[in-house]
Amino acid sequence: MLRREFLMVRSRLTADDVRGAAGALAKQALELPELTQARTVAAYVSVGNEPGTLTLLDALRARGVHVLLPALLPDNDLDWGAYAGEGSLARIQHGGKMALFEPAGERLGPDAVTAADVVLLPGLAVDARGMRLGRGGGSYDRVLARLERAGAHPALVVLLYDSEVVERVPEEAHDRPVDAVVTPSGVRRFRGDARAADR
Repeated sequence: MLRREFLMVRSRLTADDVRGAAGALAKQALELPELTQARTVAAYVSVGNEPGTLTLLDALRARGVHVLLPALLPDNDLDWGAYAGEGSLARIQHGGKMALFEPAGERLGPDAVTAADVVLLPGLAVDARGMRLGRGGGSYDRVLARLERAGAHPALVVLLYDSEVVERVPEEAHDRPVDAVVTPSGVRRFRGDARAADR
């Protein structure tokens, strides 16, 4: 229900809205200390009216950052490949799901994400505790579980529109809070002690 509401609001955005927000989002994200220091960033290519990521991906690449992009596997897990510019993307249709832009080159395996300094996460909303509402496919839940098993602790950053930072979203036992949210108007951080007090 909640997911549908957020998707409906996104569906009303114009191409100009999405383009303008993408530039502002990239500007805010590029000033994030975690991204200025990162050598490897796991990201994703936005589709439809998601907050745009290509401007940010190209800027990270121009800085010499190794950018990893996901490729959806049949079981909804994610494999990874390197981003080498917009020309290195292939548009892949996954059954009845939406078409995704994935790296066309070599696959690095699902564990490649454990080398990332920062993981940029898609989502539909985030709440005051840093809990992220995803699309419900579970792909990024698997990524977060894989990071935990590997003892990897990259900065987890979700990219959203301003209206998608809300008071509270539903959570499940396996959900993990993010460290920060970047929107076109700024960055909001979530501190561990505030989350613990809120449980």
